[in-house]
Amino acid sequence: MSMNKVYFIGAGPGDPEFLTLKGARVLAECRVVFAPTPYEQTFAAHLAGKTVLVPFDYYFAELLERIDEFLKDGSVAFLVPGDLTFYSPFQGLIDALGERAEVIPGVGTANAASARLKRTLDLPGVCKSAVILSPRTLGDRPEDPKLIDFARPGSTLLIYMNNIPLPDLVAELRRGYGVNVPIAIIHRLCLPGEEIVLGTLDDIVAQVGERDFFNLQAKTKRPALTLVLVGETLAAREDGTWWDYRRDNIWRYRDGE
Repeated sequence: MSMNKVYFIGAGPGDPEFLTLKGARVLAECRVVFAPTPYEQTFAAHLAGKTVLVPFDYYFAELLERIDEFLKDGSVAFLVPGDLTFYSPFQGLIDALGERAEVIPGVGTANAASARLKRTLDLPGVCKSAVILSPRTLGDRPEDPKLIDFARPGSTLLIYMNNIPLPDLVAELRRGYGVNVPIAIIHRLCLPGEEIVLGTLDDIVAQVGERDFFNLQAKTKRPALTLVLVGETLAAREDGTWWDYRRDNIWRYRDGE
């Protein structure tokens, strides 16, 4: 029985330098790689000499058939945008493949965004929670929570796959937060053409202007690749108080003091 596997490798927001050592090793061993656009371009150096296919060109059953064919000759890899943790379309494949599937975590988009902004998203005394959500998946049923239910002072929101015009999105966030708070729009994070706009709920619409970061005016339904972060922690400053508190009450006991 073949011991070949299908590896679902977290590929971060698209920068090959965010590939883990394990992910790079496994990817090098696979002759067939499924890579969503634009990963076949950004990971070109890792994909040289391999058969590279776009997974979204196939229906589910077709894709499983192709995988079964390729597994006869060797292991297969999928480059997973971000990683499997949030909004990944690959769960059905993993379930269908069972023990033949192995997931390798990567640097998710939320991690990369936090690093790019140099901000922790749950700063003590400022933000006590970070919530990942998408307007596309909210409010499908009357009893479902809405965006406004999560937009609260003391909470950082990471908004994926936004499909709401920016003025309407900002108005809804303002209703929830009740105050003017910082917001960041990150377009094509770690990819060619990256743009980051920093502002507040009061001025972000004017700062963005006519740029269609969410592809709401585009004729094609290509992914927008835009992440929105909002919350007080984006502009807060830590003066070291919490550091010293932890030193006195937590960390020193780890050293046996």
